[in-house]
Amino acid sequence: MPQPLTKLAKTLRKQSTDVERLLWKHLQTKRLEGMKFRRQQPIGRYIVDFVCFEKKVIVEADGGQHSVDTERDKERDEWLNSQGFIVLRFWNNEVLTNTQGVLEVIRNNCLNHPPLNPLPSRERKV
Repeated sequence: MPQPLTKLAKTLRKQSTDVERLLWKHLQTKRLEGMKFRRQQPIGRYIVDFVCFEKKVIVEADGGQHSVDTERDKERDEWLNSQGFIVLRFWNNEVLTNTQGVLEVIRNNCLNHPPLNPLPSRERKV
C-alpha cells in the first residue's frame, strides 16, 4: 500500500465527520453481528469509509460533494466491485435520520454476501 495513501487514511480517521463517527459507534469492535469493520481503509488506489474484509462489504457515507462527482464515484465503485466488494452508499441525512434502517441494510448485505474464502468441503473424494 503506498505510503501517502496510508498517511492520508490515518489523517481521515482523526478528522471523521459526525456521520462517520455515528456509524463507527455501531460498527466498531464487532458490534454488528460480530463482524469486524475497519474505517478509512486503503483498498487499491482508494480509501473507503468502512469495510468488512471477511464479507467484502464496503460502506460509504456520502455528503453533498458526492452529488456533484458521480462519475468518479461510479468508476470507483466499478473497480471495487471488480475486486469482489459490494459497495453500499448512504446519504449523510439518511444515516442521521434512519440509523437503524441503515444498519439493517448493512447487516443484511453482510450476512447474505459469500465469505471471502469459503471453507473447502471436508468430505474426502474416493
